[in-house]
Amino acid sequence: MKKHLNYTLLLAFTFFLFPLYSQEFGIQLYSLRNYFKTDIESSLKTISDWGITTVEGGDTYGMNETEFRGLLSKYNLNTISIGADYEELKNNPKAVAEKAKRFGARFVMCAWIPHNGNNFTIEDIKASTEVFNLAGNILKKEGITLAYHAHGYEFRPHEYGTLFDYMAKNAKNFSFEMDVFWVQHGGENPIKLLEKYPDFVVMLHLKDMDKGVIGNNTGSEDVETNVVLGTGQVDIKGIVKTARDLGVRYMFIEDESSRVLEQVPQSLKFLKSIN
Repeated sequence: MKKHLNYTLLLAFTFFLFPLYSQEFGIQLYSLRNYFKTDIESSLKTISDWGITTVEGGDTYGMNETEFRGLLSKYNLNTISIGADYEELKNNPKAVAEKAKRFGARFVMCAWIPHNGNNFTIEDIKASTEVFNLAGNILKKEGITLAYHAHGYEFRPHEYGTLFDYMAKNAKNFSFEMDVFWVQHGGENPIKLLEKYPDFVVMLHLKDMDKGVIGNNTGSEDVETNVVLGTGQVDIKGIVKTARDLGVRYMFIEDESSRVLEQVPQSLKFLKSIN
């Protein structure tokens, strides 16, 4: 009995010292969108060769879905989350749930709320919160969690907080995927937002912002401002540590720059250096 207990403690101590980074640090497949256009299989192989095993996707980049899912399996890439358009969630959430199940995904992520140009209002946030609650309820029945991914325009002032605060406080059947680039770009502090809504955040997009970039609330920025994690103005190290402390398991690198093939391995090296 004592020997078994000592072995159990050793395993726990080993896990504490050497966390399974591959389970925590995945990649958003959109990062390699330009390479999928020419060679889908080699692009997936590249991701696998980086040692990544978890991905966020959903798009098949023109390939038959069954074939695409077969390639994901071939290269041991586990689809934790898939993306879904706002209109899909509004009009046919059951189809979204079925797609998520085909990919074996635990999460569905929506990354954009349609709105009129730069005019994003409380009416937009109220309407989208209702859509996400209704769709999230349907997904929940299938064991899938809906998560909204903000782009910065949600952090405009409203009453004693922001439009995002309204959403977070009225979210009954959905959660939040925090893209740390867009949170900071929109004027919020990612760590403080994590601490403010620890139970709302279920996933992260890890993306660093070039020093000197000044954010705004438009939800738009030059993709070339995406830099190697740990070299920009976003406190990636602090965010990762805070997220881990709060139990956020899935963190996806998203690098939209033209230097993605060079930058992702460097970003992974940085992430694995975080204790």
